[in-house]
Amino acid sequence: MAQLTLAQATELVDRALRKAGANGAMASSTARALVLAESQGLASHGLSRVPQYTTHLRNGRALGGVVAEVVRRKGAALLVDAKQGLAFPACDLAISQAVQAARELGVSFAGVTNSHHAGVLVDHLRPVAAAGMVGLAFTNSPAAMPAAGGRHPIFGTNPVAAIFPRRNTDPLMIDLSLSEVARGKLMVAAKEGKSIPQGWALDAAGQPTTDPKAGMMGSMLAIGAVSSPKGAMLALMVELLVTAVIGAQFGFEASSFFVDEGNQPRIGQAFILVDPGALAGSDRYFDRIETLVTEMLKDDGVRISGARRLVLERAAQSAGITIPDALRAQLETLAG
Repeated sequence: MAQLTLAQATELVDRALRKAGANGAMASSTARALVLAESQGLASHGLSRVPQYTTHLRNGRALGGVVAEVVRRKGAALLVDAKQGLAFPACDLAISQAVQAARELGVSFAGVTNSHHAGVLVDHLRPVAAAGMVGLAFTNSPAAMPAAGGRHPIFGTNPVAAIFPRRNTDPLMIDLSLSEVARGKLMVAAKEGKSIPQGWALDAAGQPTTDPKAGMMGSMLAIGAVSSPKGAMLALMVELLVTAVIGAQFGFEASSFFVDEGNQPRIGQAFILVDPGALAGSDRYFDRIETLVTEMLKDDGVRISGARRLVLERAAQSAGITIPDALRAQLETLAG
């Protein structure tokens, strides 16, 4: 295994992205996000994504020379066009603009269209919590899950995330995929030659599988799909929110992130921000949050959402991160 400081990892990823054609702002924003994910123990959304992103840049599935911009604004709503580039600078722009709007208007809705893979969704919301606001985030992704009762993939795994600031401590950070697991876990299992549990995925014929490669060629199962259509209904809700509302492509119109050749995904992200000061008032909001957390912690074993990630992240700030030697060698090659 290879050991890297966060600074070394960020510089290595930044060089690899620039060599593949990303402009400075895109490379910098993306490198920070991937290293942050790795530092939180989220390998499926960390440095393992660099070969995928660089291939997409070279093959034209993502455009490295573009600059995202706000293309529409009305009241508390705004739309950012990622222009088929990597998602991170477009999401950065959307969040910064949405924070300004929510400060003025109490709420805001920022959409990102013509976008790409957005990484760890809740990390985009950290500046929202830093501003004392509540944030919600949604994204679709290339088709991976069937509709309720269906067999062929239509919806992406369609992650949702939320952040709730707390007084003088870390925010509550909630982030989950609407599939039973994130598809990146199949990618990691396939690379490591491991099987996956029953109930995670179906193969191309619509049959349950424990083979991650077969699952990636087939479809993921929605949360609770074995006994209920609720997960698929939530995926439908997110799909419509980040496509029909903001004009992005549906998951079934986007080629998989896990293939080298294909179209530009042009998927969407949506961010909803709420200033508690406009409603309960900031003091009342923070009091209510702590009342709930105190009640939760009366039971042994209760986990505070996001706490484990932040512990790992802080440890990595001093100890660095550990990645497989093969991945380190691959990154060095990509970085030239």
